[in-house]
Amino acid sequence: MTTQALSHLPKIRRKTPAFLLLSFALLIVPLLVAASFVTYVLWPRWPSEPIALNAPALPITVAGTLFEVPPAAIRAGVQRHPGLHQRIDLAFLWPSLTPPQPGEKGDSKPLAAIEGDNPAAEIVKTPSEPSRHLFVTIVALGSLLPPADRLHHVYPRYVEARALRGANGLAVLPFRAGTPYDGEDLVYLAGNPDRFFTLCTRDSAVVPGICMHERVLGDADITMRFPRDWLKNWPSVSAGFDRLLAQLHPQGH
Repeated sequence: MTTQALSHLPKIRRKTPAFLLLSFALLIVPLLVAASFVTYVLWPRWPSEPIALNAPALPITVAGTLFEVPPAAIRAGVQRHPGLHQRIDLAFLWPSLTPPQPGEKGDSKPLAAIEGDNPAAEIVKTPSEPSRHLFVTIVALGSLLPPADRLHHVYPRYVEARALRGANGLAVLPFRAGTPYDGEDLVYLAGNPDRFFTLCTRDSAVVPGICMHERVLGDADITMRFPRDWLKNWPSVSAGFDRLLAQLHPQGH
């Protein structure tokens, strides 16, 4: 039989049994339903309407640590939602440790400005108008050394040889010029620096000195920025930080 003859033979079409199609459908449909449910549960969602500033504290998790944060204390509107965060920026009035009233903490400031590396720019007041704001940033500690490790193993490489006497039992150890901490001082409790220490910029004619004190909760690093002038009563400042952490993380207290 020739090839031409073969081409005229009718083609045989195999029918797929109906029970195979039904079995395939019964297998696929549950998988699609399960995938849709998992996607709905895990897909990040935010409220359709902005959260009111006077709403109850929001459960916010940073680096696996749960915090209860008043919405009015959150400086950036995009951060004002519950759930997982890489970073949150907060502001509180001192010494009440209550959130500022609307308009007091600069809600209109863009997030890029909040994330800047110049802490002194946060608090610009004249000597006759001292700042009443405590700024707090919570981020993942990540690869950064804990504050106590930096105190004992990093800062000593860059400080001057002799400390100066500060107020109320504090010691002031300037960092050397040309180091990464040029223009700053390490201020600590003389004889017991692990109890209290902070890094501070120096006062200038334009910008007052600003201090940065850090605490660690789990894998979260909490940085508190405040005017250097507050160090005149550092025991009250340190106790205020304890109270603030108890408010933000009541599970640990």
